[in-house]
Formats: sequence, C-alpha cells, structure tokens
Amino acid sequence: MAPQSSCRGREDQTLASSAAASPSPRPPALAPAPALETTTVADLTDLVLHAILVRLAPADLLRAALACHRWRRAAVRALPRVPPLLGYFFHPKGPSQPPPMPTSDKTHHPAVFVPLDAASPRISLDVTPGAASSLSPSRTCVIGVAVLARAHPSRLTFDAVCLTVDGARPRAWVASVRDGTCASWRALPRAEGVVVDFDPWWFESRCVHAAGNIYWHICNSSRVLQLDPRTLEFSFMPVPAALGDGFNKYRVGETPEDGRLCMASIVDEERLQIWVRGGEPRWSDRGWWMEREICMTKVLDTVPGLPKDRMMRMLCTWLSDMDYARTGKVFITTWGYGRYSFHLETGKLERLVMKDGKEHGVPIYAYTLAWPPEFLAAPTNCSTFW
Repeated sequence: MAPQSSCRGREDQTLASSAAASPSPRPPALAPAPALETTTVADLTDLVLHAILVRLAPADLLRAALACHRWRRAAVRALPRVPPLLGYFFHPKGPSQPPPMPTSDKTHHPAVFVPLDAASPRISLDVTPGAASSLSPSRTCVIGVAVLARAHPSRLTFDAVCLTVDGARPRAWVASVRDGTCASWRALPRAEGVVVDFDPWWFESRCVHAAGNIYWHICNSSRVLQLDPRTLEFSFMPVPAALGDGFNKYRVGETPEDGRLCMASIVDEERLQIWVRGGEPRWSDRGWWMEREICMTKVLDTVPGLPKDRMMRMLCTWLSDMDYARTGKVFITTWGYGRYSFHLETGKLERLVMKDGKEHGVPIYAYTLAWPPEFLAAPTNCSTFW
C-alpha cells in the first residue's frame, strides 16, 4: 500500500509543477469603438427643419430665412398665416356717462398708436394738412375711402378707392398716391347691376377688408355692399336672415384660424353668434351657417354697474367690431360702462382704457406688418391687397 501512495504523490507533484510552468491564457482583445458621427445642420431633413422653423417668432424666422437658399424655401412654408400684430390705432375718447346722459364725449382727440408690447415700434400718424381731404373726389355723395392695393413695398405709394353714389348707382373712383402725393384720380363706370334704393347716408363711411374683398355695412339692412379689388365690381351680399331680418347689428370679419369670411352679432343681448360663409346649401341661411354660439349673460354680469334688466342691457350694450388682426377677439361698446374686448376662445373680458382714463374710440384699427415679406412672398401676378 505504501508504494502505491508514494507513486500517487509524485504524480500530483508533476501535474502541479507542469501547471505552474505553463503560462495563463491572455484575455481576448477588445474591438476598437466605432467613431461617433457628427450631425450638422445640413443633415437636418426637410421635415425636421420645418418643425423647428414653425416654432420660431416671426423676427427669428426672418433671420433664419437669410441663412441659405434651402432655409429660405423652408421658411416660406413655415410662415404664419396671420400677419404679426404691432398694435392698434384709434381716436381716444373721454369716458361717457350712463343713460340718459349723452353716449360719448364729442371732443375730437388726435389718433394715437398703442403698441402691442415694448418690442413693437412706436408709430405716429403725422399727416400733411389737407392730405386726407385730397383722397376724395369732388362728388356730392362720397361714402368713404379704402386702401386698395400696395404699389411699392417700402415707399408711401399705393392705390385707394373711393365709394360714391351717382344716380342711385355705386361708382368707384381710384386714386394713385405716389410718395405721399395724390397723383391722379380715375373714375370708373357706374355699377349698372347694383341699385342703391335707399338713402346713401345709411352706408357706414368706413369699410372692412375681409377674405380678399372690401365690405361696407348698411345700417338696418339685410345686405352689405361688396367690392372685388381685382375686378373693381360691386355687388350686394346677403346676411343671414336670422340677423338681417331681425335688425340685429352684425360685423363682417375673418375667422382667426384660416381667414374665412365670417360675421359676428350679439342676439337678444345674451348670445354671441359667429356665422361663416359657405355652409351646406341644405341647411345654410342665405349661404351662411352658424359655427358657434356663446352665452354672454355671465360675461356681461362682470361689467361693473351694467344694468341687469334685459331691456336696459340691450340699450347699453352692442358689438362694435371684430379684430382685424385675427386675434380671436371682438370689441364690445357700452353706454357709460366702458369699452371691452372679448376673446372667443378663452372667454376673457378685458377693459380697454388708457393710463389717463380715456377709452379706446370706435373704430379700432389693427396695425400689422406687410405680410409675407417681399423676399419670402410666393411669385404671383396679382397685386398685394390690404
């Protein structure tokens, strides 16, 4: 038994010594890490670039459009549909007293510009004496003047149209203003297909630019006068029977989302209705359909001092305008209780008053940038209309 044990001991020593003499295997070498690819601005796809540009403010978007031709093309597609708003022009007026006092202060205050924010430019309306009166022909029944087309992107050069009534027919006079001076007048033929069968003084002197056309409201009427700036042809456009036949005051404007022709009215002093042109024929009202209706009772209850009686509220409250800047606001005027703006989406009612206590007068003109900028405008053969 002893020799067998001794043999096993020598065998174990031999295996141990041979294992110690053999070198240990080396770990496998790691593969080199791949080089990281650097992404540059040029690698942005058109879809990603568009998603970035649409989130920029208008001023930053214009700067980005100057980077290169590709970014300029992308900026054209990312331009906002609504022109950037800079502020509002209006004639201030003193606060009026509640009924039965006169509705407003008769003092004429010069027009002022209220910028939208601190970054907006300060603008004035310093017009040469007599310049405004030169924009009207010497006719006996002049309704009003409207800017027709912009003839130059930077200089004070434009065309204007003056609405007159000549022998119960509307006639357009076109003025060409060059560098601030009225160069010439051009009288167009009378509109033979349109008859003014009422007193022309029922026309409102100011017009409304909406959806590419120019409109004049007619007091207590179920239609408005429409002028196509491209053809300079007049026509009457009917308003919804629910508004015109009930002698409700309505205002023409544009929808904030897509600029469609619309009409706003406060019915029974409780419901604000928005009508859009082009509804389904089977259920439209003279080509209009009511898109929304907002109850104004609780909103008007927040006006300090406004009577709760329905007849008194009907006497003291009316819709004065829609915001031309397509902000989704309408302007509401009261007799002795202030001037307000009402946002259709948020339901916020905000009083329009200046620091010196004067109220915003009627009308309120929105001042926007000429949009789109000339170097980003799509090529077209038509004039640029305001």
